Amino acid sequence: MNQKPIETLSGSIRAGLSCACPRCGRGKLFEGFLTLKPRCDACGLDYGFADSGDGPAVFIMFLAGFIVVGAALIVEALYHPPYWLHAVLWLPLVAIVTLGPLRPMKGLMIALQYHHKAEEGRFGGGAP
Repeated sequence: MNQKPIETLSGSIRAGLSCACPRCGRGKLFEGFLTLKPRCDACGLDYGFADSGDGPAVFIMFLAGFIVVGAALIVEALYHPPYWLHAVLWLPLVAIVTLGPLRPMKGLMIALQYHHKAEEGRFGGGAP
């Protein structure tokens, strides 16, 4: 590896949003739409530590709900369109605002997890 690892928070955020390796910023993080690669092709970082859980989906659902419900309420109050028109307008928007940012958000969560050295909590049995 001829490039030093990412050490800044802004570098980690940039790597995460671009779906790149959180250590080097060059290797790809995903092999499918949301499936992680086993390790980085560039620096060899094992992605076994990465577990974003439902975090990205929850953030995206809140964002999508705010945008779509807000827009639907405004359109309903101003124009009173029929229900079929609401479906035609808002179903594609729901797909766009949920699926579009899901992959970068998962990459961001994994990069922040790596940057802050987050790991699974352990209870009992250990020293404080």
